[in-house]
Amino acid sequence: MPKIADIQETPNPNAVKFILREPVSYGTSHSFDNAASADADALASSIFDVGDVVSVFYMDKMITVEKTDEVEWDVILPELAVPIRAAEPVKSGNGSSAARSVGGAIAAAADDDPTLREIEALLDERIRPYLAGDGGWLEIIELAGSTLRIRYQGACGSCPSSLTGTLMAIENMIREEIDPDIEVVAV
Repeated sequence: MPKIADIQETPNPNAVKFILREPVSYGTSHSFDNAASADADALASSIFDVGDVVSVFYMDKMITVEKTDEVEWDVILPELAVPIRAAEPVKSGNGSSAARSVGGAIAAAADDDPTLREIEALLDERIRPYLAGDGGWLEIIELAGSTLRIRYQGACGSCPSSLTGTLMAIENMIREEIDPDIEVVAV
């Protein structure tokens, strides 16, 4: 059962990041935008059961929870701590579909597209660590022609800055370092 080492604010005022002493996953990210999508995941489902939860994201030693506007943090934080402390570590799966859902170097290795591998490496090195520091993440959905579709997760999923400034910074970085014609779209 993980112990909570710290609770940190994120740039998204409706999301906090729980830093854990033990991992709840091993190199895989798990993102749930609603309670129905979390039905098969015991940890996420138990967090949604607290109520007033909009989304749950977790990976390794981090859980990010986004709440509704209607509830205050001082009310919901003690309630969220109960299922988080009771969580059991989640074992990661194998295979390229699991690798693609993880993102990063594992997904790049599972894909034959050299441009996609370069983009994954750039994101792993220069973008994902900062997003994780703020309780979020991003995954690549696909590279179709010159359009890269990404999905923000965790605190970044509904944060206004991720859909404006961060998205432009990612696109500019990819255009400067990999391909000037790539357009980045958040879905």
